[in-house]
Amino acid sequence: MSKFSWNIDFSSKKSYARIGRITTPHGIIETPAFIFCGTKAALKSISTNDAKINNTQIILSNTYHLMLQPGSKVIAKHGGLHKFMNWEGPVLTDSGGFQIFSLGYGSVADEIKGKGLNSKRKKTLLNINEEGTLFKSYIDGKKVYLTPEKSIEIQRDLGADLILVFDECTPFHSSKKYISEAMHRSHRWAKRSLNRFNSNILYNSQHGSAGLQQMYGIIQGGIHEDLREESISFNLNNINTFGLAIGGSLGSTKKQMYKVVNYTARKLGKKHPVHLLGIGDPSDIWNLVKDGVDTFDCVSPTRLARHGSALVRKNEGKININNSEYELSTDPIDIKCGCFTCKNYSLAYLNHLFKSGELLGLQLLTAHNIYFMNFLMKTIRDAIKIDKLIEAEENWYN
Repeated sequence: MSKFSWNIDFSSKKSYARIGRITTPHGIIETPAFIFCGTKAALKSISTNDAKINNTQIILSNTYHLMLQPGSKVIAKHGGLHKFMNWEGPVLTDSGGFQIFSLGYGSVADEIKGKGLNSKRKKTLLNINEEGTLFKSYIDGKKVYLTPEKSIEIQRDLGADLILVFDECTPFHSSKKYISEAMHRSHRWAKRSLNRFNSNILYNSQHGSAGLQQMYGIIQGGIHEDLREESISFNLNNINTFGLAIGGSLGSTKKQMYKVVNYTARKLGKKHPVHLLGIGDPSDIWNLVKDGVDTFDCVSPTRLARHGSALVRKNEGKININNSEYELSTDPIDIKCGCFTCKNYSLAYLNHLFKSGELLGLQLLTAHNIYFMNFLMKTIRDAIKIDKLIEAEENWYN
């Protein structure tokens, strides 16, 4: 039996939603699933053991950041990411391509608001050319060149189960001409990534999943349907990857994003698991699983927790623990929630922890948000199994 496989167990008759299983050397991922970001080989404010207790299936780490600190060879010496961060489940690594966007234009929010163009962080991205991308390290200022080949070599050292081709993530304000140029460059980089992946590179077999990995191609094209169509055709017909990810700009509004994902995901078929890069709002997940998206990743659940926001099914999806209305509340965040935080602590206590600057507050709220997202995904899977996703979404908010 292959150590990797993708199986669809049930497909909805009312939408493109589906129940699937991604089998890896480190376990099975039941889909639809959410992937939590441990960018630097650590989930913010919580241990991998607590992540497991709260039903996390898979963690994402980042090639660029780990290349700079501590370096891929350090992680390889430990036996790969799994052993380095004490995580027995599957791991996905981003190729470093997103940093072309984030270090060039700042955050997605800043870029959408037009602030990213003047961001001081743009100085960190020095140059993009056919060979690769030149960065200036945010740690020591040294120049760092990342190419498709080097990205794959690093991801091999990191030993993640699932890895991504190196690509350029373009911002939404770019001209169609530039997005087209970047897309075709990303296609050429994808071929180079695969060539390096399939070459006879020598690895220590003890390094995590080294030699036991599968790769995802990335669909580019921005908000332009014809470019997305071309990228879909390239990924389906010109390269052979285990999975497919939808990347690049998805627009500046939810409506635009839904349109892009709608006409992209539905054309990818059933042969590959489909991942949507960088999207994690529960309302978006409810909508986009209907297009056939199998996995999602985003920093938002843990980032929100660090800023005092708890994920809930009301009040536009979250509440701020710092608000004065919770100072005397003996209620948990959610009386129906089964997480450790909600079973044992009141809103007043959490309010106290955050106002006192106690680190325990970050841990408890992060644990809740992780549990919440995993329960959301289980609810979605259970609803798809009986083909009642729309009804489940309505009940979720009632």
